[in-house]
Amino acid sequence: MTSSALHEVMLDEKGIRNTENFVSDAAGRGHAATDRYGRALVEFDRRAERRLCLKIDLYIIPTVALLYLFCFIDRANIGNAKLAGLEKDLRLEGNDYNAVLSIFYISYIIFEIPCNVVYEVSLLSAWLSMSLWHHSQVLLGGLLASAILTLDHFGSLRAWRMIFAIEGIITIGLGLLAFLTLTDRPETARWLTQEEKDLAIARLKSERIATTEVLDKIDRAKMLRGIFSPVTLGTSFIFLLNNITVQGLAFFAPTIVRTIYPDSSVVSQQLHTVPPYVVGAFFTVFFPFLSWRFDNRVVFLVIAPPLVMTGYIMFLASTNAMVRYGATFIIASGAFSFGPLCNAHVSNNVVSDTARSAAIGTNVMFGNIGGLISTWSFLQFDAPNYQIGNGLNLATSSLTMILGICMWLWMRRDNMKREKTDVDQALAGMSQKQIQDLDWRNPAFRWRK
Repeated sequence: MTSSALHEVMLDEKGIRNTENFVSDAAGRGHAATDRYGRALVEFDRRAERRLCLKIDLYIIPTVALLYLFCFIDRANIGNAKLAGLEKDLRLEGNDYNAVLSIFYISYIIFEIPCNVVYEVSLLSAWLSMSLWHHSQVLLGGLLASAILTLDHFGSLRAWRMIFAIEGIITIGLGLLAFLTLTDRPETARWLTQEEKDLAIARLKSERIATTEVLDKIDRAKMLRGIFSPVTLGTSFIFLLNNITVQGLAFFAPTIVRTIYPDSSVVSQQLHTVPPYVVGAFFTVFFPFLSWRFDNRVVFLVIAPPLVMTGYIMFLASTNAMVRYGATFIIASGAFSFGPLCNAHVSNNVVSDTARSAAIGTNVMFGNIGGLISTWSFLQFDAPNYQIGNGLNLATSSLTMILGICMWLWMRRDNMKREKTDVDQALAGMSQKQIQDLDWRNPAFRWRK
């Protein structure tokens, strides 16, 4: 059955519950699940959808959440290692510590987009479905480091070296476990029935205009569409600004705590870094949940920055230790939600998987440029008040709010402009591949807030 024939069947059966055969046809290669105007041709059983989503969540999320948890811990644990004597043992002076932090980001920035495109056609492509999960993992970094530092030694390793060794071993073990538990796409999931596989594929295709394959071949035109989408570039720059704050707080929160509690033990200082991240973790889940509930991510890109701004105003306005420690809670509540919000936003505003992998790669690449900048925002000569770093973060959070408002208004205006476009006339004479290559440029496409 062709996609046009499928369209006719759906129209003939309008008002009647669709059978599993209709979903199976929509899931098949070469069949679209939308008409040329972007309207879904299939109506799904909501109860079956809920059961499918729950099953996918139970099988995929635990492993991926653990991988993201230790991925971030492995990056942020250098801040905990600093508290445990890294600078003294390695004889780091001046800006040496900042230079060490920045080395990581250079390769990350260079290889982010190419790696994303490679993942899109590899067995690791399952990560795309989990792109909404980011930063909720940070609360355990200081807690785990504190537990490790209560040990006298780990083999011949002591103090901060144990943090890297033990957390690194855990990460390697989880990576090996992931090969056994993760599935790259619905078609290869042994824990899904054929009906569930068809439903999963058809649901994805029903949201993507003119899509006949969920996992498409790498296409240069689609890849460029993903990178240079106005929403991708705007959101990525917002994520860059946000990461200056997030990565800076993650790397330097232990240093801030040491300034506030200079006479406390190392373990006590590590434990004091945990509570702000507990609050941040809650909002990392809460804001994206609300964005899903109201189907609007941009509004939370506008709501969250004032929280961050408030925190840094407190840092700049007061030298009281407890006021500054309280400010870290407010900053964490607004800053950490941007990871899932930005990745979800760029993912929702492209059509093909190739464009999606390129868009997410662009967003993460920009974010790590922000991380690179953050490594030089808190400099030794500026201690202990760090007026430059705190002032920079106040400026970036303010600009984030302004850009969020501008993007919101632009998306609304462009959608209104698209409503007036004659889709049939705009697509006249185009082949199916040409229409697919349009991606977000398709006049029937609408930006999703």
